[in-house]
Amino acid sequence: MKSAVVFLADGFEEVEALTPVDYLRRAGVEVFTVAVPSESMNDPYIVIGGHKIPVIADLSFDEFKENFAEELPDLVFAPGGMNGSKNLAKNEEVLAFIKKCFDGGKHVAAICAAPALVLSKTGILKEKNWTCYPGMEEEVDADDVEDSTSCTSVSFVTDENITTGRGAGAAEEFTMELIRILCGQEISDKIRTGTCQR
Repeated sequence: MKSAVVFLADGFEEVEALTPVDYLRRAGVEVFTVAVPSESMNDPYIVIGGHKIPVIADLSFDEFKENFAEELPDLVFAPGGMNGSKNLAKNEEVLAFIKKCFDGGKHVAAICAAPALVLSKTGILKEKNWTCYPGMEEEVDADDVEDSTSCTSVSFVTDENITTGRGAGAAEEFTMELIRILCGQEISDKIRTGTCQR
């Protein structure tokens, strides 16, 4: 069974985080949501989204570190939301884990503000094509994305083992791409048809 880790920090964009969690689970992927600690957090499992929707994560950050110390998931995903992305980017252990997954040939995904604020800090966007929420590419240090191309007006971009998405409105298409990569086109088509997607 394929596995995925989804990092959630206070201020995450709910649509961008939970659309992939829902659809990936429908596709048979074992998804672990992980609560990443921040200054505003009061409970090691409860993360508050950007629109004040509380979500109970599957794993506290300490449990995540214990469970994934030896074996990497097939996918690691950072949802957007300005404050959520900033909180993820402040966590050096999150950044190191994303880089470790990338270096290990696992798939890395991020959407909205997260490609610019989180993935860029790991250095993995260098020489890659990527996308993000319009205007967020201006927040990136040029050295962190050397020889890369920021693609605009597309819902998502996959370049080798990185998939990046534009924003909440692209969450569905972005997720179908992740399912295609992890589970194959047939499963992706089945999920698309079964959920009456456009």
